Amino acid sequence: MKAQNQPRTLSPVSRRRFLATSATAVAARPGYVAGSDVIRVGVIGCGGRGEAAAMNAMNADKGVRITALADVLVDRAQEKRNALKLRYPQQVEVPDERCFGGLDGYKRVIECADVVIIANAAKFHPLHMEAAIRAGKHVFVEKPHAIDPAGLKVVRDACRLARQKNLCVVSGLQSRYNTIYQETIKRVHDGAIGDIIAIQETWLRPPYVLYRRRPGMTEVEYQLSNQYHFHWLSGDDVPQTLIHNLDRACWALKDQSPIRAWGMGGRSTLRGEIYGSVFDHHAVCYEFPGEVRVYAYCRTIPDCYNENSSLLLGAKGRCMVMQGRIVGENPWQYSGPKVNAYDLEHVALFKALRSGKPINSEDYMLRATATVLMGQFSCYTGKMVSWDDIQKSDFCFTPRPEDVRLDMEPPVKPDSEGIYPVFVPGVTRLL
Repeated sequence: MKAQNQPRTLSPVSRRRFLATSATAVAARPGYVAGSDVIRVGVIGCGGRGEAAAMNAMNADKGVRITALADVLVDRAQEKRNALKLRYPQQVEVPDERCFGGLDGYKRVIECADVVIIANAAKFHPLHMEAAIRAGKHVFVEKPHAIDPAGLKVVRDACRLARQKNLCVVSGLQSRYNTIYQETIKRVHDGAIGDIIAIQETWLRPPYVLYRRRPGMTEVEYQLSNQYHFHWLSGDDVPQTLIHNLDRACWALKDQSPIRAWGMGGRSTLRGEIYGSVFDHHAVCYEFPGEVRVYAYCRTIPDCYNENSSLLLGAKGRCMVMQGRIVGENPWQYSGPKVNAYDLEHVALFKALRSGKPINSEDYMLRATATVLMGQFSCYTGKMVSWDDIQKSDFCFTPRPEDVRLDMEPPVKPDSEGIYPVFVPGVTRLL
């Protein structure tokens, strides 16, 4: 399959206009609705992550009211509305007319909300983030924040506009709010394991969230409903899964950015239309300043060994970040409270919103996204990919997000056996 190189980014003139848009405009309901403790929250994307993020928001602030839901499948939005209403009867206020389907439902959610949770197919995250911020809404955006360099530029511009408009932008990279990780990384930065020599990041698991084709679906509807398994919608498994691990690696390295990456991957085992056009295994080596290397692995094959870990190798010891454990010259084990980081990131969002002191995750969300794009594009092509390659490129997986239609020609099609083509390292050309 040959991907087209069509830029998504704004022209210089339109970008200046975008960044200058109503810099003095008042954020919609700054802090919260005047004279009320209520904060209206709308959710774009009603898969498992969208539903969970809605619950995290309600856990974080009792003034939150879920007021609108959108999904490409309207019945999925209604199902999640019903499930949420059972668990949070006082905080879910979504009548049928505010359950939106199709590809334009996000516009209606933005109209009905003060805060917008973006948790749909990652292809649309830049577009929907941009639209919400332009409308003066605070944003919680799930990872990955973009699946190609063109989308990354849109996210960067949107974050800058949010700062001008005093709006919150919070990333779904919840590791930054994990109290175990915070204390562990602080000790690493204070020298507990000496200089970091290398890092191993691993996430091996079975295939993630498989949705089978429903009768009567168009090809595009099916791919959208099963979006994690189509590269042009999800970005594949390095952006989807390893982004958490690689964000922790960058954090441990004092938020440095990788210089270059090379990787390998492909489809070795999984067959059938439900597995779409993504790889089932990846391995990426990142080179960081100071000749530090980060080795990152992910796999999505059932009946195999599974592991999710972040291992830092230092001159004076080793650190298992996710276990809050250090061994070597300065042994230590975290023994403090364990709090749900998915809730805490929403606590931070609503605290900032109510205080009128907005927070913005721009720095680490852009770094983590660029890092995973380096790895994924290297695995797809078999080529070395540098940080500058990603920053300078305008490559976009077509069609552009705003051009997607349910009745359009799909960008990838199954063969006579229902098998979708995947990229071929050494043959595929992208950036």
